Amino acid sequence: MDYYNRANELKEDTIEIRRYLHKNAEVGLDLPNTVEYVMKQLKEYGIQPQLCGHGVTATIGKGKPVILLRADMDALPITELSGEEFTCTSGNMHACGHDIHTAMLLTAARMLKEDEDHLQGTVKLMFQNAEEVFKGANGMIEHGILDNPRPDAAMAYHMMIGKNQVGTYMYNAGVIMMNSVDEFKIIIHGKGTHGAYPHQGIDPINIGVHIHLALQELVAREANPQDICTLTIGKFNAGSAANIIPESAILQGTLRTNNVSTRENLLSRMKEVCHKIAGTYRGTVEIEMVSTVPPLMCDPQLTLEMAEYMSQVGIEGLKGIPNSTAAASEDFAIIAEKILTTYMILTAGFMDERGDYSLHHPKAQIDENVCVIGAACFAYCVSHWLGNHKDS
Repeated sequence: MDYYNRANELKEDTIEIRRYLHKNAEVGLDLPNTVEYVMKQLKEYGIQPQLCGHGVTATIGKGKPVILLRADMDALPITELSGEEFTCTSGNMHACGHDIHTAMLLTAARMLKEDEDHLQGTVKLMFQNAEEVFKGANGMIEHGILDNPRPDAAMAYHMMIGKNQVGTYMYNAGVIMMNSVDEFKIIIHGKGTHGAYPHQGIDPINIGVHIHLALQELVAREANPQDICTLTIGKFNAGSAANIIPESAILQGTLRTNNVSTRENLLSRMKEVCHKIAGTYRGTVEIEMVSTVPPLMCDPQLTLEMAEYMSQVGIEGLKGIPNSTAAASEDFAIIAEKILTTYMILTAGFMDERGDYSLHHPKAQIDENVCVIGAACFAYCVSHWLGNHKDS
């Protein structure tokens, strides 16, 4: 099958799927409408889907080898301001392109099913929930996504927007592609009192401020400047009135790095610093690790092979950029720890004012022309990989 030509024929269908998902964005672990819709589409293509935890899986073809294709389905809790005619009005938004990922994989699955008689192995589909909170991959692993049949390799795409127009794929066959991420929650316990009598209480906000500043200093003074290392406090919640010192305060944030030893050291030092600062000001802390994801490391041989297939699809002007890295994080890294994996970034931004906004912004917009590229490349790459690894 000429997958690129067929993907162009199915372009309007793919965009219709994307816009439905965008308009009906859901967040987190449980995505009931999204899951129902994905399963409905697969059944229409003659594919028999199954629930896998809170996600969806299915297979196309038969026998060995087996390759897994993954698309994440969850959105973000963002009030959308994109101005698109299919804007979501629920307070959620597909501001990270997961609606595009799902639409691309659905169309790729449709084409692969149409070409099933020519597949020399099995394609396993993974429609994943909860990537944004780094819980979806583990959940689907626990429910058997890597078993029956066990994939020999896996592949996924992600969007990049901003001033990055359609026509580029980015990959890394040498070092870490994306950073680790450790999300933490610091609960500070003080002693509430009247704001006029601070000496009678223990101020958890004061403790929190000192912890916040000290954590920034950890990165500035204890992390190797040659390593990527970012510590962000994204939430600081405390109190309910201006004249009351509260009982407690909560800080939540993330630590991201591309160096395993740096990660281990900073996590240890973070806990030590938090406890000592709280003790200095007569308070106490609890530290909860909300989620942990390792760095995303792609298999070199698989990545170079898939990059070569990408160049053969027949898409005029499509170019690859090797040795690419991203400061963000991905729980697909958990899959990559267990089987051979490759992960590539597809550019889908604009060179006009629409390109002023990045992913996770309420005004983010994505060029839907990437749908054809992603669907065609998914199908072409896996069909050729299966054929070239039939006897391996």
